[in-house]
Amino acid sequence: MYTGNLLGFGLAVSSSAFIGSSFIIKKKGLQRAGACGTRARSGGYGYLLEPLWWIGMLTMVVGEFANFIAYIYAPAVLVTPLGALSIIVSAILAHFLLNEKLGRMGILGCVLCIVGSTVIVIHAPAEHSISSVEEIWDLATQPAFLLYTASAIAVVLFLVLYCESRYGQTNMMVYIGVCSINGSLTVMSVKAIGIAIKLTLEGSSQVARYQTWIFVMVAVTCIITQLNYLNKALDTFNTAVVSPIYYAMFTSFTILASAIMFKDWSGQSVSTIISVLCGFMTVLSGTMILHSTREPDPQPISDMYASLSPQISWIVHANGEIWKHKDNDESCPEVVAIIQPDHFK
Repeated sequence: MYTGNLLGFGLAVSSSAFIGSSFIIKKKGLQRAGACGTRARSGGYGYLLEPLWWIGMLTMVVGEFANFIAYIYAPAVLVTPLGALSIIVSAILAHFLLNEKLGRMGILGCVLCIVGSTVIVIHAPAEHSISSVEEIWDLATQPAFLLYTASAIAVVLFLVLYCESRYGQTNMMVYIGVCSINGSLTVMSVKAIGIAIKLTLEGSSQVARYQTWIFVMVAVTCIITQLNYLNKALDTFNTAVVSPIYYAMFTSFTILASAIMFKDWSGQSVSTIISVLCGFMTVLSGTMILHSTREPDPQPISDMYASLSPQISWIVHANGEIWKHKDNDESCPEVVAIIQPDHFK
């Protein structure tokens, strides 16, 4: 294995370990804060005073920084799919620390992620040597990548301006599509920034190059847009469905963008390319299995009964039967309890 790939692999695995752990640490912090105040999902912000939550945030920052450095030394086709390892870390830690049991299918999902990641690492192409930010700019302005960028922007604008208002609340592909396509451009820009920083630290300053700042502006714009629409997707749809679909689309578009811009697979044999794609599909399968076995968080009682009509009470008979009772209905048989919707708010 090439030295750059080995270093990038180590950083990517470390990043997944930190990020996966941060999910559990933050959740423990949220549970502690919720035990003595309003929970975050109910609009509370007590977790901001919980040290454990901040430890989780710090752990996530360390993980994201390691992931940023990994893109400097290894191609995106290697680093991006390894992000699935954070799911394994969080699933295993949740099994022991949060009592969220990891069943047989969950273990199978972990094994598939590990096997797929191993295949990707073995067959990943080597990173091309780049000596200046101008070289990256030449790669970014080649006709093939300009066509990809123009197509990506056109699709994003179509999803935002036309589809969001019409289908955003009913079709998750609108929000996920915006996140994934923007994410691929984010990774390309972040990789360019990382290489510019690396060259600067080695003595060849890239700070005065206007191309460096263009990549910074593109990265900031794409990151803000990506996070905004990812939050919309998570807030509107089931996380267990959003996460694997987002992972699949984001990784696919990133691999495609990297292959076009950096020509990752130039000179690689067909068998090597197929092996990497098979490894990615294996990781994707494991990810979907892991998410499908997740236990949903318990729904707050107030949310369960919020949809009940305020004009209807729920009558609990002495014999255990339950029936609706309207406010204008005077007939009232022997009951054990009368439960109204606002009782749970």
